[in-house]
Amino acid sequence: MSLSLPSFWSRSGTSLSMSWGIFWLLLAVLAAGVFFWSGIDALLTAWQLPEYSHGPLIPVLSALMFLRELKQYPPEPGPKSDRWPGVLLIVFAVLLGALGILSNIGDIVAYGLILWVGGILLVSFGWSTGKHFWPPVLHLVYMLPLPGVLYYKVSTYLQFISSELGVWFLKLLSIPVFLEGNIIDLGVTKLHVAEACSGLRYMFPILSFSYIFAVLYQGPKWHKAVLLVSAVPIAIVMNSIRIAVAGIIVQYYGLDWLEGFTHFFEGWVIFLCSIVILFGLARLMLFFHPGRPGLAEALDLDTTGFAPQLMRLQYLRPSTALIASVGIVLAALAALQAMPERGAVAPARESFVLFPRTLGEWRQDGPRQYLTPGVEQNLAADDYHQVTLAKAGEEASVGLFMAWYADQSRGGVHSPEICLPGAGWEIAWLERTDISGAVGSVQPFNINRAIIQRGETRMMVYYWFQQKHRRIALDYAAKFWLMVDGARTGRTDGALVRLTTPILRGEPDAAAEARLLEVLSDLEPTLPRFIPDGTSAR
Repeated sequence: MSLSLPSFWSRSGTSLSMSWGIFWLLLAVLAAGVFFWSGIDALLTAWQLPEYSHGPLIPVLSALMFLRELKQYPPEPGPKSDRWPGVLLIVFAVLLGALGILSNIGDIVAYGLILWVGGILLVSFGWSTGKHFWPPVLHLVYMLPLPGVLYYKVSTYLQFISSELGVWFLKLLSIPVFLEGNIIDLGVTKLHVAEACSGLRYMFPILSFSYIFAVLYQGPKWHKAVLLVSAVPIAIVMNSIRIAVAGIIVQYYGLDWLEGFTHFFEGWVIFLCSIVILFGLARLMLFFHPGRPGLAEALDLDTTGFAPQLMRLQYLRPSTALIASVGIVLAALAALQAMPERGAVAPARESFVLFPRTLGEWRQDGPRQYLTPGVEQNLAADDYHQVTLAKAGEEASVGLFMAWYADQSRGGVHSPEICLPGAGWEIAWLERTDISGAVGSVQPFNINRAIIQRGETRMMVYYWFQQKHRRIALDYAAKFWLMVDGARTGRTDGALVRLTTPILRGEPDAAAEARLLEVLSDLEPTLPRFIPDGTSAR
């Protein structure tokens, strides 16, 4: 055994001398803290959000899980020959961390930090023992925020499910209610099921709790799997009940009752009820357990013997692999410091305030439109432009919306695929296609082409993500190129462009599309002034 987590001092005669193994371990931790600091900072920032406020508990719980696992493996002092898989994992962790640092995406650095933790355990214990400690290392993933694109997709999906179930519960109680998107219309008022009510605030901590629950549960693996995945439906159903309760309170007592302490208390009650249901599910599954144990027997809650495990640091000795692990991180730090400045400043551009009122034969119809403060805050764009364009002799207008981000590394563009359904629009048809031939572009021009509807109103939509010179349809591809551009040049700017037009009654879809293509062709020459596609920087 090489690491078994302290005897920082070992006796030699009557004197105390510091263990060199512990010295190299501390040096490795210090070097990793410096190298992965941007990831740690991203975690500290995310933990201030309600849905990730449980984050600080995750490392503590993972450490306790590690000490629990460690009790199952007796000390094995002496040299080890299977440390090098850990060195390889540390190399991969450092490469991933460097990618996150260069692209200025702290979440990627945080993932690299978790891999480094796994690597240092393999280096310290060797592969044969260290490979058994993957449960506490994997548990660290629960302290990380979801990637932005995935977060908004999951959040929006959960909003819809919660809204549908919440309205169903209200109808069971004979309360008149109507659902449009994620807006619940109670007649006397409207409730907007926002991101805060999606269920993620409960789901993340419940998922972490169910993971630990599954690890501690002493039973068949399929029992563990059920306990692990049950957190998702439990959180969704309980959040739907919460929304239904909110509707009942508004219906009979007024909107003010949902504010302040009542809203906070209601959330905590739902969370605790979710935990009780998880325990109840575990108790129910014991009827299918071969030995029919009680719940206390089925859960390994023994916390004795943790202190002796910490004392096993005395067996830690310096090794070539441990020293190499320190050298890898220090070399990566030196290489990043030696890199020349890459011109990460966003390129010069004109403000949308100066955007022309005329595009070909299309003229701005009415004043520039502004978003509500809440929508503007969620958009989080550095600059945006929203107008309606009209053409003489053309009955239908075209809506133009553009949002510019100087730095997308901490959020960035929100896809209309997420925002439109939230506003009550149903996406009836969506395809991703290249229209370079239709607009005479010499480069690929990938867009999302969609038909949306709300009641009897139908609209055709074009939208794409602009990453430097690239027009990208898929939001995940946009995030990929954001990472690539950030790592290569330091630039993380980008934009969203959306065109919409109504499909008139009796009008073929092709006629509506022709309007969008005409405006798009007129927009093309003007767009680079406001959304730069070159590589020059200020």
